[in-house]
Amino acid sequence: MAAAVNTMDYAQLGSDLERQELEFGASPASPLLYCQLLAVYVLQNDLCNAKFLWKRIPLGIKQNCPELVLIWHVVQKMWLKDYAGTYEALQKEWSDDVKNIMLAVEDSVRARALRLVQLAYSNIHANEFATFVGMNVDKAVQAAVDAGWQVDNITGILIPKPLDPPAAPPIMNEQHLFVLTQYVTYMEN
Repeated sequence: MAAAVNTMDYAQLGSDLERQELEFGASPASPLLYCQLLAVYVLQNDLCNAKFLWKRIPLGIKQNCPELVLIWHVVQKMWLKDYAGTYEALQKEWSDDVKNIMLAVEDSVRARALRLVQLAYSNIHANEFATFVGMNVDKAVQAAVDAGWQVDNITGILIPKPLDPPAAPPIMNEQHLFVLTQYVTYMEN
């Protein structure tokens, strides 16, 4: 498990932690396991599993592990799509056991917010964009410039770089056409 944390293979870490939790059976697992598994679920944006894990964690562990509560607070903010609150909840002093995971969470949330803005906005004010990406305005504008966006310095409006269009669907070959013809023939009869 330590190898997965060190190599930042969080998918493997999540699988290992889930397996370990199952091995504990009815007895509670360690607070470290719960902290890391909850953090991995947050990183994977798997808020439903994070919520179910929170319900499975014994009350005694929740009360005696403040870091677990801090990670749960991040889950709650993400569930509500409160970007400013999410970034604020992430700005904690994390233990070495979850620090790398939570830093990856912050990067992941920021990347999703950037993509969301690119998909949803033709232009956005720098202040609003800064809230979405959890940065001060100057850093947010610089991040937008680095991503190839246009900036109107007078009005403070950012124009996102359009995303590449999706790849064209593959052209059907003869086998596909044969199967489709068979299906249509069957439906007509």
